[in-house]
Amino acid sequence: MLSGKKFAPLPWLLGIAGLIPFVGLAAVIVLSVPGWQAVAFKAFLYYSAVILSFLGGVHWGVAMSLDHEGSHHFSSRMVVAMAPSLLAWPALMLSPRFALLALMTGFLLIRLYEAQADSVERLPSWYTSLRTLLTVVVVITHLSVLALLTLT
Repeated sequence: MLSGKKFAPLPWLLGIAGLIPFVGLAAVIVLSVPGWQAVAFKAFLYYSAVILSFLGGVHWGVAMSLDHEGSHHFSSRMVVAMAPSLLAWPALMLSPRFALLALMTGFLLIRLYEAQADSVERLPSWYTSLRTLLTVVVVITHLSVLALLTLT
């Protein structure tokens, strides 16, 4: 673990602020606001893809901080860093249901990767609890929108 600090106010504030588009757009979609549902759905998918790609950037930064470019940790971290973008972009070309499922799966997979011991020791201590909360909310918003698509 890079820092013994359990709470870092600015990352938490920014992380929670980053949930506003997920929650707000999901609410517009689920509440079927006339004239806005289709636009909100596209915005939700695009924002989801951008944020998933951003999470890959976190691991790119961690990989760059490793001293041994030829090490297994460096190589695997670089692959993981690219995976979210390589999943998110094509997901935008899928049908609405599959796009939501692919993006949601991406968030879950990156969180599972971050929970591994090697990742935990290379990330600040506050990161794990923050990312867990953010992932739970992101997955709930995806499931809410997916439920609406399934029911209609």
